[in-house]
Amino acid sequence: MPKLSRLVPVLATACLIGNAQAAASIIADGGLGGMLDIVDHRVEVTVDHSIATTRVTQVFRNREDRTIEALWTFPVPKAASVSNFSMWIGGVEMVGEVVEKQRARQIYESYKQTRKDPGLLEQSDHKTFDLRIFPIAARAEQRIEITYQQELDIDHDWATYVYPLAMADGRVANGNSTAGTLGFTFAARSLIPIAEIASPSHAKDLVFTAPDAGVREGSLEVRDGDLGRDVVIAYRTERPRTGVDLVAAKDSSGDGHFLLTLTAGEDAAAQSPPQDHVFLLDVSGSMADDRKLAVSKRSLAAFVDALAPEDRCEVITFNAEAKRVFGQLTPADANALTQARAFLERQDARGGTILAPAMRLAYSYADRDRMLNVIILSDGLTEQRERAELMRLIGERPRNARVFCIGIGNDVNRPLLDQLAGETGGLSAFISHGDDFQRQAKAFKRKLEKPVARDLKLSFNGIEVYDLVPARLPDLYHGTPLRVYGRYKGSGQAQVALDGTILGREVHATSAVDFPADGSQPAVERMWAWHRIQDLQRTADRAGDRSGVIPEIVRLGEGYSIVSEYTSFLVLENDAEFKRWALERRNATRFAKDRQALEKVRTELAQLRDKAAQNRPGELANLPERRDDRVPTAQPQPMTNLPNQPQPMPAQAQPQRRFDIALDGNRGGGGGALDPSLVLVLGGAIGVLVARRRRCA
Repeated sequence: MPKLSRLVPVLATACLIGNAQAAASIIADGGLGGMLDIVDHRVEVTVDHSIATTRVTQVFRNREDRTIEALWTFPVPKAASVSNFSMWIGGVEMVGEVVEKQRARQIYESYKQTRKDPGLLEQSDHKTFDLRIFPIAARAEQRIEITYQQELDIDHDWATYVYPLAMADGRVANGNSTAGTLGFTFAARSLIPIAEIASPSHAKDLVFTAPDAGVREGSLEVRDGDLGRDVVIAYRTERPRTGVDLVAAKDSSGDGHFLLTLTAGEDAAAQSPPQDHVFLLDVSGSMADDRKLAVSKRSLAAFVDALAPEDRCEVITFNAEAKRVFGQLTPADANALTQARAFLERQDARGGTILAPAMRLAYSYADRDRMLNVIILSDGLTEQRERAELMRLIGERPRNARVFCIGIGNDVNRPLLDQLAGETGGLSAFISHGDDFQRQAKAFKRKLEKPVARDLKLSFNGIEVYDLVPARLPDLYHGTPLRVYGRYKGSGQAQVALDGTILGREVHATSAVDFPADGSQPAVERMWAWHRIQDLQRTADRAGDRSGVIPEIVRLGEGYSIVSEYTSFLVLENDAEFKRWALERRNATRFAKDRQALEKVRTELAQLRDKAAQNRPGELANLPERRDDRVPTAQPQPMTNLPNQPQPMPAQAQPQRRFDIALDGNRGGGGGALDPSLVLVLGGAIGVLVARRRRCA
């Protein structure tokens, strides 16, 4: 067997056009042809404070008797940030670095001049990466690992995780399966007891265990594994009272980071007066992909079914033109649902996507005495020239109108849908094929009723905070936590105050909380930076010029290992090559620290499992032992090639900084309520809701 040549640079760049479309797949490409198999596909997910860390390991094999080039396509979910990419070269893990995009391209091209088609990792659309690797010797195997982080959707106390596997065009990645093993493990830990857990997508395949009231673990392993279905899991916790939770940590490298979460508890649930709902259903050609139109039809029927009898509704379809179902607002009763279903059955996906005329038509239904909710069900893949007009329409909406966006499928323009909803005080949600449509519709209906809190303001006394994201707090809706990220200087006890209008009453709540002088929360740090980049880009886009924010975006990307439109991931053969180009090994050091923090969490979960096994023998037998060396053909080696190995991790910051808001008065206190944001989750599904079904006969 020919000896595997040394791997040349790998480059990851971002285009930020669409969204993740496909499961990881590997094919031979680059003019040499050939066949490859994924012989091992392992996914390990851990979620800390509503931020999921997903580590994916794949081993693929060249089936040919000749050297070939591989094209590896890997998607990450909506609003996720790739934090590391590694390859094993000669049995040693090489960790990439994030570099300014043009410089990364220059370095990459310099290697291309001396080697045919070197390794290249590019972000081909909003969240899909394409990796080219050359050469892969005859019958040889290659191991790769990618890590990404994302905030979990939390909807009506259901925390949601989706591992995307279905392709946007209806195909299945890598010829429908792996040639070896597909393994998926996850762990969920919460300070609030977990009431229930479910997998709409793999109900018969996933095995769940409960080592502790606040812990759930699960596993899925299939040989010759099917890659055709998203893995979807959801679990539910309950918070009885509205309150604020703080997670903060600070290491020796500089100022601290924090995540503050405001959640409406069951005490904030309230009914609202009758409302009007206009549903805008995208029936353009792009909705034919990934069975998106079929998902939209089922979702819309479920939404209409969830409306109250006193509500009114209209359904408008749009592609190049807009068409109304009823021609007027009609009571949301069984007859309306029957008519809507019959109309939807006749709809096919065709034509271009022009949303603006449908929005104008929806605005025409505004009644000054009733709230108007405009609900868009679409993939958001509108004509590029229309987007500026959509932003103008958002500003021209009737005073009592809000826009809500439901993203359909895996291939969805989340930034546009988030912005359309966010600018109007509405919300966005995203539906996968594996979702429970009835529960999702009821959850969304409850959020449509009205915000729990408006005009919210945070203030801090005794600690200096800065770079809050978002700087201006949006409305708080029941079932959806409001997250605020920020930085802080110094440490110690400080007063945190929240003012706002909650359920129509002016509320002032304050509590003493502790901002630690040490601790580590890598996921919070990176998600702060990711949100900061998104905020900088949105602000610059409103002004029509990004030139002033690009240097800061590059600084954040390089410092926190975040790929963006202006930064790329670059992997070189060894440390000497990084030194040659004067590239600091910042990500290598950060990733080692991240991995150490993650292992600490996994160890704590294993200890809980062992304790439960001793107390309840036999109940946990379904859960396989965690395997650190899961890829026998390419065992990981100690990361001795990484410079500046971090010192032992300081103690994990304890996420027990919280206080309740008393809704029966005007003062809050330091109660003991807990929040879904303090949850370690793994596994996931689209946010779902358990609510009393309200349907007309």
